[in-house]
Amino acid sequence: MPSGLAPVSPADADLALRRELYFFTLYRLLEAALLVFFLFGPVADLIGAPRHDLFARSLALAYLFIASLLFLFSRRGELRSQVFAGIASDLFFGILAIHALPRAGTGIALMLMFNVGAAALLLRARYGIGAAVVACIGLIGEWIWNEIGGESLGRTVAEPIMFALGYLSIALLTNALGRQMRETQDLAERRGAEAANYAEINELIIRRMRTGVLLVDGEGRLRLANEAAMLLLGDSGEYDGQRHGHRVLAIASPELARRLSRWRTEGRPDESPLQLAPDLPEVVPRFTRLLAGSDQTLIFLDDTSLVSRHAESITLAALGRFSASLAHEIRNPLAAINYAVQLLEESHDIAISDRRLLEIVRQQGSRMNGIVENVLGMARREPAKPEHVELMGFVRQFVDEYRSSHPIEQDTLRATGPRSQVEALVDPRQLHQALTVLVHNALTYGRIPGQPARVTVHVYFDEVGLPAIDVLDRGPGIPESVAERLFRPFFTTSSHGTGLGLYIARELCRANQASLDFVPVPGGGGCFRIRLAGASALSLV
Repeated sequence: MPSGLAPVSPADADLALRRELYFFTLYRLLEAALLVFFLFGPVADLIGAPRHDLFARSLALAYLFIASLLFLFSRRGELRSQVFAGIASDLFFGILAIHALPRAGTGIALMLMFNVGAAALLLRARYGIGAAVVACIGLIGEWIWNEIGGESLGRTVAEPIMFALGYLSIALLTNALGRQMRETQDLAERRGAEAANYAEINELIIRRMRTGVLLVDGEGRLRLANEAAMLLLGDSGEYDGQRHGHRVLAIASPELARRLSRWRTEGRPDESPLQLAPDLPEVVPRFTRLLAGSDQTLIFLDDTSLVSRHAESITLAALGRFSASLAHEIRNPLAAINYAVQLLEESHDIAISDRRLLEIVRQQGSRMNGIVENVLGMARREPAKPEHVELMGFVRQFVDEYRSSHPIEQDTLRATGPRSQVEALVDPRQLHQALTVLVHNALTYGRIPGQPARVTVHVYFDEVGLPAIDVLDRGPGIPESVAERLFRPFFTTSSHGTGLGLYIARELCRANQASLDFVPVPGGGGCFRIRLAGASALSLV
């Protein structure tokens, strides 16, 4: 989130100081040009005769040359290095100019005060104050030199001391202002980065929303649309360039444009479901103005299938709780019935003709008990306890156990797969339960009428190298209209089924980070495919 943004680097903060450095170098160039003008121009008498004329003229020309170079390179190079070079040249040439032009010394010292303040503004505290201290030492040293040489011209020690205090004061003040300016710039950069980050997050949220979002202007042109809306609209509604490439809602979806027009004129939305294309789900459009009084409108397209699935999940949860409590209530009397049947079967007083009735009662009791177990399995939804499983050995053992516990008579059930080991991380108990459902369905429904069923449990690696298990049969296959509803709870095509087996099997696979899908077989028959995660990949999670 934005609070985790990296702090703004000093290089980024220095970009805001480039303009100040530019004006600083421009002021230095003005100082040097003014000094040259007074020495070489027609107003040379205004500053009095220099102590050393050749030295003063050479000094002015050298300072103008250095100032020109610093001005030309002010927008390139490292900022602090340029400031150091600039203030060093200012103090060096300034102190020498004060000594060379004694009549203009006070004015030059005043102009140097801005140079010291600018350096303190752009540099850290110790460097800015250091520049002020060097200027103070230079002024006092120049005054002492004049006193020793007898060339003081009536100047007292108070003058360099007052200038020294002024330099230190202006350095402290401008350095505080510069620090505050850098902190403000740093804060502004952080807030700007946070705002940009929030904008990207908002854009990503809107783009990834399952609800379609459209922005339509007053002329019915689509200004913005997220991914869900583009999928719902399809490719229709393109303009030929006369409208700057914008799509028109009336062409993309005439019915939606009609509802929008009616909402704008009457203010009453039509919230009945709308299908934008034959192959797309129904949506419920909602309209709202972007701003009060604006002609731009936001259209939200709510996918009714999402609402239906959510309602279905709530219904299933409630039904699961009710079914679980009902199954518990049925289980006890059912156990008593089965126990009574067992006792009657052991009795020798029951006629042979009546034993057939007892067998029917026992079979129906077993069927009822299976229904109760399925309902309880759906309600419990126990979490998976994955283990490393070698699938080829597991499937062979499963097939052997199924043959021994479920007499399949003339039907065939076999396990196939590679000789190499196929490792997966899965709950073996839940995988066994899912395979039991799939194999039972294949043996029951996956047969040609009048012929024995042929069921194969095949283990292999899929095209991306993940372990998979196919339960294949050679039956008549499953129609496409039925295949779409196979995994819905309580959906069944048999009068003896509950419609919970495949639903529970898929839920068990999902609990193990696996998938269960029906795959049509071109040559006839059906295939239920379980794709598992590899043992190594899953163990890294």
